[in-house]
Amino acid sequence: MRLPRPPKGEPRRPARLSRLPAPRSLRARLTLGLVVLLALSCLAVGVATTTALQRFLLHRVDQQLTTVGAHFPASLDPAKKRTPYGGGPDTRGQAAGTFGACVLRGTVTNAAVVRDRSERVVPLTGADRRALTKVPADHKGRTITLSGLGEYRVMGVRGPAGDTLVTGLPLEPVEDTVRSLEMVAGIVFGAALLATGVAGAVWVRLSLRPLRRVAATASDVARLPLSDGEVAMPPHVPDTDPRTEVGRVGGAFNRMLQHVEESLTRRHTSEERLRRFAADASHELRTPVASIRGHAELAMRHTGPVPDEVRHALDRIQCESVRMGELVDDLLLLARLDAGRTLASTPVDLTRLVLDAVSDARAAGAGHRWVMDLPEEPVVVRGDERGLQQVLTNLLSNARTHTPSGTRVTVALAERAGGVEVVVEDDGPGIPREMQSGIFDRFVRSDNGRARSEGGTGLGLAITHAVTTAHRGAVDLTSRPGRTVFRVRLPREAEET
Repeated sequence: MRLPRPPKGEPRRPARLSRLPAPRSLRARLTLGLVVLLALSCLAVGVATTTALQRFLLHRVDQQLTTVGAHFPASLDPAKKRTPYGGGPDTRGQAAGTFGACVLRGTVTNAAVVRDRSERVVPLTGADRRALTKVPADHKGRTITLSGLGEYRVMGVRGPAGDTLVTGLPLEPVEDTVRSLEMVAGIVFGAALLATGVAGAVWVRLSLRPLRRVAATASDVARLPLSDGEVAMPPHVPDTDPRTEVGRVGGAFNRMLQHVEESLTRRHTSEERLRRFAADASHELRTPVASIRGHAELAMRHTGPVPDEVRHALDRIQCESVRMGELVDDLLLLARLDAGRTLASTPVDLTRLVLDAVSDARAAGAGHRWVMDLPEEPVVVRGDERGLQQVLTNLLSNARTHTPSGTRVTVALAERAGGVEVVVEDDGPGIPREMQSGIFDRFVRSDNGRARSEGGTGLGLAITHAVTTAHRGAVDLTSRPGRTVFRVRLPREAEET
């Protein structure tokens, strides 16, 4: 396959080779490391063994060359003036493949090889002749390559006429022996690597079993609802032997679980005390607040002359007692929801609740523009009618209170897959980004981000979130300058709590 050429003027970029994905798990890395180390060890042993065997065989060939001597190349002289032999080249005692050559003053005069107890002239190329002329008469073996014969181990000795007599033996047996050793070593080492890889994977898996138990316990803890309520922690990991690394990890993990469990228990106990206190205080405050409000109303009905300062004070007492009564009711509702109080589950016409809530909001905020987007058919869900009415009232009151006059507020009701959705949207100044994450917390006010025309307790959105959650629903917020959207999602059938 040919790669496309880059356009003219652009430099050529080297092709990238695809990289094999690196193992991610600790087990795979340990197993791969074990196999790689063994492979390197096998490679080192194989190279060392092959090299040692090759040197040993070459030494044996050099010994054979020393034993054979220069009888065969000395008998190649046609005139037979420089040798004691007569009647042609002497091949007695020469192994098949023995090579002989005479070199006189840098020129190869004769060259032959023994074939079946007879000599045969070997055609030599220029490279062969240059290689033979470079063989010194030092009685030491060296390896050369002859084009027609292959690799030979040759040794040069000084002849009687001052020439160099070169004797050589073929290296093919040596090469065959080395190749056989390499093949056997490859098969043995391959089988050893395969067996070690399988056994190593099993051993590493067994060794890392305690870590898997730690990871499984950590996953169980991660799935627990740690944010609220009483939490039952999973059993601790059993591997805590301090003499091993895995045991030390397991012990540290168990101690961490113990600290988390104790902290959660203390937090749950403290929250339960606060909830009981809020419920008891709210319940106890309802009677004195009602009494204060009743006495203020009774004083306001006095027929006799009342100074303006006193009437103003009584009016303020009545207003603040009403506000305090609403705060007490809100706190009591939140305390009941926190305690897991079961809500009513009856058919609720959300369309009618939206109509009533928007009508009340229009009466309280005549300066705003109120728009409704309702389906043609009534939308009915199962739930607590009073709680859902309070959700709508709080959202509309929040939009009316924290946006300036003239703001457009749209209330939309729609059916979704598996439930319904109520959307309250306004085009006011928006909620600051830093306040959006905690907007549903208790006693949170957006005084710094949206215009305020009247006070509030800071519990409206917290009650909205609590009631929606108690109905197995969800409420969220998206806000930016010019668009703020509260979205309430409710299931069609509220589950029993």
